[in-house]
Amino acid sequence: MLPAFRSYVAKILINEYHLSQVIVAKRLGTTQAAISHYMASKRGNKKLIQFESVPLMKGMAREVARRIASGKYSPVDVLPYFCKMCKSFRTHDVLCVLHKDLVVLPSECDVCPQLEHL
Repeated sequence: MLPAFRSYVAKILINEYHLSQVIVAKRLGTTQAAISHYMASKRGNKKLIQFESVPLMKGMAREVARRIASGKYSPVDVLPYFCKMCKSFRTHDVLCVLHKDLVVLPSECDVCPQLEHL
């Protein structure tokens, strides 16, 4: 999910905040080549359609993009948001919804609740 999240944030920063790929790469702590792949839908695109269907995920990505665009957030400052995103996915059953689209899960799958203590 991280590539999809980064891809969505990068697209917001470029399309809505009009930042260059180089600036976005620096602020996300990745390379300009990775950002180029995100923009061309060559990286992170498989999950992006699923990602965009979950309002919680879109809201978090928009908040991260807003903070990055303000210029006050470094790649290190953004890391807690990536962690918060993962935790939110587990606590709001987002991972379960996404996994059900990819694989057949047992009817009594309890993986996500087991992850709560991590």
